[in-house]
Amino acid sequence: MLTRVCGKSESQYTHEAMAEHGAHITTASVADDQPSIFEVVAQDSLMTAVRPALQHVVKVLAESNPTHYGFLWRWFDEIFTLLDLLVQQHYLSRTSASFSENFYGLKRIVMGDTHKSQRLASAGLPKKQLWKSIMVLVLLPYLKVKLEKLVSSLREEDEYSIHPPSSHWKRFYRAFLAAYPFVNMAWEGWFLVQQLRYILGKAQHHSPLLRLAGVRLGRLTVQDIQALEHKPAKASMMQQPARSVSEKMKSALKKAVGGVALSLSTGLSVGVFFLQFLDWWYSSENQETIKSLTALPTPPPPVHLDYNSDSPLLPKMKTVCPLCRKTRVNDTVLATSGYVFCYRCVFHYVRSHQACPITGYPTEVQHLIKLYSPEN
Repeated sequence: MLTRVCGKSESQYTHEAMAEHGAHITTASVADDQPSIFEVVAQDSLMTAVRPALQHVVKVLAESNPTHYGFLWRWFDEIFTLLDLLVQQHYLSRTSASFSENFYGLKRIVMGDTHKSQRLASAGLPKKQLWKSIMVLVLLPYLKVKLEKLVSSLREEDEYSIHPPSSHWKRFYRAFLAAYPFVNMAWEGWFLVQQLRYILGKAQHHSPLLRLAGVRLGRLTVQDIQALEHKPAKASMMQQPARSVSEKMKSALKKAVGGVALSLSTGLSVGVFFLQFLDWWYSSENQETIKSLTALPTPPPPVHLDYNSDSPLLPKMKTVCPLCRKTRVNDTVLATSGYVFCYRCVFHYVRSHQACPITGYPTEVQHLIKLYSPEN
């Protein structure tokens, strides 16, 4: 037997309560704009894939034509950082997100903003959060790459050095080399712990760098997408001709920088899958396969310098070092040319000139190979 409550039956009242409860759940899920761990990890991996892929393209160009493209390889880190700065500034000021975050439909939200007071993505980030984001997106990766290269060069010098550490500086950098792996492990562990806290719902950031920038990631709303779609048309309608010469110059410079940033971002958007494919193809797991497919036959020894010739670079005795003109000590061969020297002589020469003393072929310290006689 059904009772009536305020003119409604008990069943109608129950259905309305369940509908209200279901609407509340739906609204809560829509308001929760926090992206999943898969989305944030995917956008992080996108930019890390772009750098090695572009680096390989530049390396191929530099090796094919060192005269015209060699500077691109020598200054790759600085050029990439400058282009990255233009792209990230363009996206952060126009979409409130980095390139990879915008690619996955995310935006940066200033910490402390409630759902009602959130800015539209088309308004861009405030200047304070924008420059903090640029620092952690562009400057920190550049410094990390430079630090890794410094550590690699110090390790190489320490490994091939023939002098024991005798100064405070050498002791310091050896201590630095010993401590760097632990510091790097602590840095990576910090990020891993933050991601675990994000997965468990204990943190609003999957990365400590977002907290340093004073922002968190959220999904684009319908209003954000509509505003981003209508922004170019609105900007062209509101554009007014510059009055003074300085205003014209500023406007032209702003258009040029914006055009470069837009072309770079468009090119990245179009080629992002191709760049990811290049990164996978030239990853460490595929290097052995690539080497076996693209390996070239061993080149013949140089014929323009015969050992029995009268060249002043080569001694008459086969046991004499071409550099010090004395009997060789610790025989060492250069893999790039095949000539044998004293280890001490050729090490100092190659480190200073990056070339073979006889042939002039480009040579690095890692091309030194010590020879051992059967007596030793």
